[in-house]
Amino acid sequence: MQIAHINLVARDADALARFYIDVLNCEPLRAPKVLSGEKVGRGNGLPNAQIYSIWLRFPGLDRPFLEIHQHAEMVDRDLPRVNEPGFGHLSFAVDDVHAVLATVIKAGGTQIGEITDFGTADKPFLIAYARDPEGNVLEFEEPG
Repeated sequence: MQIAHINLVARDADALARFYIDVLNCEPLRAPKVLSGEKVGRGNGLPNAQIYSIWLRFPGLDRPFLEIHQHAEMVDRDLPRVNEPGFGHLSFAVDDVHAVLATVIKAGGTQIGEITDFGTADKPFLIAYARDPEGNVLEFEEPG
């Protein structure tokens, strides 16, 4: 078994995709599509579902890919918290946590907590948590 894709439901799929392309160097995997019809509703349990779907390739990977969905009918929720049950965050290995975090903030994201070193004096391992512009939690890891 392998992970096929990771799905984020967005309020504005185009804007969220632009963030992942511009800030995290993802690339479009295929042209955006609208998914609708009886099979879609039967599969996801939402009658009359209509979903705008964007697929993005993570840097250097074909699978898993990032699938961003915007449903025609949405249910709002509070921002996810780091300590909530369920899916927690997407984690990315980066070359420079400070630079990536600054770029995330400049692009409309927000920082959570502080950049922290989980390594040793001779082998640092920096981590930082942030939110994308829609509030999804991201972790960035910079191995030393």
